[in-house]
Amino acid sequence: MAPIWHRYGDAALALVLACVATVELLVWGGAPAVSSLLLVLLSTVPLAVRRTAPLVSFVSVQVGLHLLTHANPGFDNDSMAFVVAYFLSLYSVGRHSTGTEAWLAAAGVVVAMGDFIAGEGSDPGDVAFVLALVGAPYAAGLTLRLRREREVVLNARNEALRAEQEEVARRAVTEERSRIARELHDVVSHAISVTVLQARGARWQLGRSEQDVRRALDAIEQTNTAALGDMRRLLAVLRDTDTYPATPPRPQPSLQHLDALAREVSASGVTVNVELEGSPVSVPPGVDLSAYRIIQEALTNVLKHAGPAHATVRLAYGSEALVVSIRDNGVEAPVPTGSGHGLIGIRERVAVVGGEVTAGPCPDGGFEVRARLPYAFEPS
Repeated sequence: MAPIWHRYGDAALALVLACVATVELLVWGGAPAVSSLLLVLLSTVPLAVRRTAPLVSFVSVQVGLHLLTHANPGFDNDSMAFVVAYFLSLYSVGRHSTGTEAWLAAAGVVVAMGDFIAGEGSDPGDVAFVLALVGAPYAAGLTLRLRREREVVLNARNEALRAEQEEVARRAVTEERSRIARELHDVVSHAISVTVLQARGARWQLGRSEQDVRRALDAIEQTNTAALGDMRRLLAVLRDTDTYPATPPRPQPSLQHLDALAREVSASGVTVNVELEGSPVSVPPGVDLSAYRIIQEALTNVLKHAGPAHATVRLAYGSEALVVSIRDNGVEAPVPTGSGHGLIGIRERVAVVGGEVTAGPCPDGGFEVRARLPYAFEPS
C-alpha cells in the first residue's frame, strides 16, 4: 500500500485538486474563461512532482495561484482547493528541497510572504498574521526535513560504529585463537617428543626388563591419548585461523604455577585465595593450560575493573571435567557480560576444549566467571 501511494499518490492528489478547483470555479462565477481553467491546472498539476522537483512545483503553484486570483478576484476567499494547494506547496518546498534548491526555496517563501503582505496591508498585525500563516507550513516541512537528515546521519554513524565494534571483536577473536593455537602447538610438540624418548627407552629395555617396557608403553599410551585430545583442539582452532606468526619456544604455564599467579595478583592489590574441591588429578596438558589462562584473564579483569577487591579461585576436580570459578567482591562488575576482550579470550579458551562458561554479576555483589572444562574433547 505504501509504495503505491508514494508512486501515484501525489499525481492523484494533484488531479483531485484540479477537479475540485474547476468545480469551485464553475460554482463561484459561472462558466470560467479558458485562461482561468489553464491557471487552475498550473496551480494544481505541478503538485504531482512536489517530492521529486519541489522548487519547480512550488514556483509553478505560487505563480498559478497569484495569476488566478488576479483573474478572478475573491475566488481565493471561497475556494478550499486554493487553500490546500497554497499551503501544500509551502510545506513541500520546505520538506523536500535540499542543497541549493533549499536556499532558493527560502527566498521564494520570502517573496510569497511579500506578495501576501502587499495584498493584505502593512499593518503589524497583518505582518504577524502573514508570518504565521505563510511561514508555518514552510517551517513545518523544513523541520521535518532537518530531523530526517539528522536521523540519517545518526543511523549512518551508528552503523559505522557497530561495524567497527564487530571488526574489533573479530580481530580480538582471531588474535586469541592464534595465541591458543601457538600454545597448543607447543603442548602437542612436547608430548610427541616425550613419546619418542619413551619409545626409545622401551626399545633399549626389550629382552632385559619386561616391567620397565610395560611402564614405558603405559606412559606412551597416556601421553598419546592426551596429545590426541590436544591435537583435536588445535585442529578445531586452526579451522578458523589461517596463519599465525611463529614465536620462540618457551615453557607453557600450568595450574602448578597457580600459587605464583595468586601471589603476583595479590601483590598488585587484589587478595587472591585458591580453594580446591575433590582430589587433584592429572588433567590433559591442553585443559591444564586453558584453565590457567582463564584464571589469569579473569584475575586481570578484576585488577582492571573491580577496584579494591578480594578474589577467590576455586578448582573443582571431577571424574570427567575440571570446574574453574573466579569470583570477586568488587563493587563493580569487571566487564559487562558479553563484551570486552577478556571475556572473548575466556570464551575462546573454553570453546577450544569443548567446555561451557558463564560470566555475570553475583546476586550479593561482585562478579563471577565459571567454566567447565571436560578432560576428553568432544567435537561439536
